[in-house]
This record gives sequence, C-alpha cells and structure tokens, in this order.
Amino acid sequence: MLLSTFNFQLSTVLLVIRVLCIGNSFSWDAVEQELVPLCAEKGIEVEVHNLYYGGCSLQQHAQFLLKDTASYSHRVCSNLPSLQGGVGGRLIKDTISLRQALRDGRYDFISLQQASHDSGIRSTYEPWLSLLVDTVRAYQPRAQLCWMQTWAYSRDAKHPAYPRYHSDQQEMWDSICACTGYVQEVFSRLQVNCLLLPCGEAIQRARRTKLGDTMCRDGYHLNYSYGRYTAACVWYELITGKDVRCNRYRPDSMTRRQQRLSQRSAHRAVHH
Repeated sequence: MLLSTFNFQLSTVLLVIRVLCIGNSFSWDAVEQELVPLCAEKGIEVEVHNLYYGGCSLQQHAQFLLKDTASYSHRVCSNLPSLQGGVGGRLIKDTISLRQALRDGRYDFISLQQASHDSGIRSTYEPWLSLLVDTVRAYQPRAQLCWMQTWAYSRDAKHPAYPRYHSDQQEMWDSICACTGYVQEVFSRLQVNCLLLPCGEAIQRARRTKLGDTMCRDGYHLNYSYGRYTAACVWYELITGKDVRCNRYRPDSMTRRQQRLSQRSAHRAVHH
C-alpha cells in the first residue's frame, strides 16, 4: 500500500532546528544516533529532544499527560556548542513530564508515534491521539506536528505481540499502512497540518534491496548500523528539505554500498 506524505515545505531558513519526539525506543532508534551527524555534515545545527519511555503507546502517553507525571527519560542530542560536553553531543537529563517539556521548550518539529505492538491496531489510536494533538497544539502552536510511522517486525521476530499479526511481516506492514491512513484522517478532522515521517516505508523498501530482512537487531529494534541510519535519513530529508543522497556522512560500521541503499530507500519513501 502506497502512502502519501503530507505537503510541507520549509518556509524559512531555520538557524537551529529544534525537534521534540514524544516517543519510545523506536524514536531512540530513529533520532538519537545518526540524525545529528547527518545534519552536521551539511553544517546544519540541530537539537533533538527525545522523551523516552520504553514501549510507550499513545494511551500511555495520554495517561502520563493527564496525571502530569515525570515519567520520561529526557535525552538531548545536538551539535550545538553548549552540548559538546556530552559524549557525542548526547546528554541524558533529569526525568521530565510531557507538559513540562511542552511548556519549557521551543520546538520547530514535534513528533508523535504509536507503540510498535499497537501500530497496526486501529482501536488503539483514539481518543488518545486527539488529546495529544490538541495539547501539543495548545502549548506549541508554531511547531510543525509530525507523525513518525513505525516499521513492521522482522519475519522471524519473537516479540510477544507479533502473534497479533499472525507473526506475518506483510500483514503487520499492511496494518500499519492502514492505520497511517487513519492517522491522516484524524489530523484532517482536527484541522491540523501534519508532516508524515515514513520511517516504516523506508525500512520496508530497504528490505527489498540487497540489505534484505536484516534491518533489525532483535526482530523489532533497528540495527546499530544501516537500520538506524535509514530511519535517520527520513528525518533528515523532512526537517532540512535536503536530498539525503547528497549527504556524504556514513558511520564507520557501514559500507558505501549500504549507505547508498539506505539513502535511496529513505529518499524514495519520502518522495514516492
């Protein structure tokens, strides 16, 4: 099933791009390792805040919000001089609540996502998604809201929730695609412009290349090399407006061929 990205163009040149992810381990995979180096290669200053809570679903995010609990590990990745004291420009701050993060920061992009195990189950999205969107919009009216599409598990994954999809990668992927369409409907109903980050599409496309079904390290989390790199390439294209195929950065763990396949998969997912 083909997915259409939301129409979005950078209307102004951002001196520093600031991102907030309301996420879990899948946002950890996508933004904490490779996104900053990709931006740095082109001289783009970026500051990424990942609110991490393992396995967090939309419903759990909403419950944390309603109770205003400081449940998130606040991870900041950046190439700004003020954060160079951290290892690789990555710092883990004190735990924080979602409301505090929205109140105290200023962000250009704010992403939401579903927990991987619920990503293809339509009944797990509402009313939680609408509550989160309305709250984010109230605190950060100028930020571009984003939806990070997660990826299907590897064919041989042992995740306890995989049987919900009959342990079938294609069934899980089709379900994620259908729910992505449903997310678009929700945002449209709320009259909120949203930017789709098709990380799941990029991973699925990469699996159809010579990289094969090797994108995950444990069946569901992305591997530390071209898996995480592919997802970060999607983010890079959409927050900078630049073609990732022109970006020379690659980690030492990747070959040039893996870089080309990863970049191409991400670019085609964004522009198909």
